[in-house]
Amino acid sequence: MSEEPSTLADIPGLLRIENAGKEELTAHCMELTHAVYPHHQVYGRYCTIHEYVDCPPEQVYDYLRQGHHLEEWTCSLRDFAPSGTPGLWVGHDRLENDTRIYCEVVANPAAMTVDYHCAWDQGEKLWMIYLMRVVPARLVLGEQGSVITWTNCRHPHYDANPYPEKAPRPDRPWVGDYWDLFYAGHTLEMNNLKAILEHRHRNGLPLGVAPARPVTR
Repeated sequence: MSEEPSTLADIPGLLRIENAGKEELTAHCMELTHAVYPHHQVYGRYCTIHEYVDCPPEQVYDYLRQGHHLEEWTCSLRDFAPSGTPGLWVGHDRLENDTRIYCEVVANPAAMTVDYHCAWDQGEKLWMIYLMRVVPARLVLGEQGSVITWTNCRHPHYDANPYPEKAPRPDRPWVGDYWDLFYAGHTLEMNNLKAILEHRHRNGLPLGVAPARPVTR
């Protein structure tokens, strides 16, 4: 196609080889490439991490889709039990004392995506969404194992607790107060996940564990 389709030519701000040329595109890419990045670009609206895990992707996906395994590889989520609502679990986030976290797992075996829909204090509106995907490393790195990606988006509720009346105490810090530590904290947790999966796979152990008995509340 020698000319730009009118549906694209009419859209302002597009940079494509047809309207910018190789030199201009390269110059724009150089402008966007920095040795040091501003704080708001690294800890702004999105937080994404990724890791290679020497474990078959189907097994990694099966481990992640079972939500109670969050108790093993996360730093602070513990004591998950059924909430009474089908598919919804409730546990404790030991990041803060007396803080409940609610979680529903939304998984797609065909795409090997596992999304954790969570919220502190209440389970009616699950607005903290942890998006994870397992990719066969054979496809993207040319080797056995898995690549795991994990993305969080900065929902407006991170900036202010939408349900302050449900907090265990008025002075309890809010989860959004930790946003600038999400990249570091999630990196620690991804390292935990990698260590658990690789250790069990390497030693021929079952990857998963049975969920604990429901706690009495």
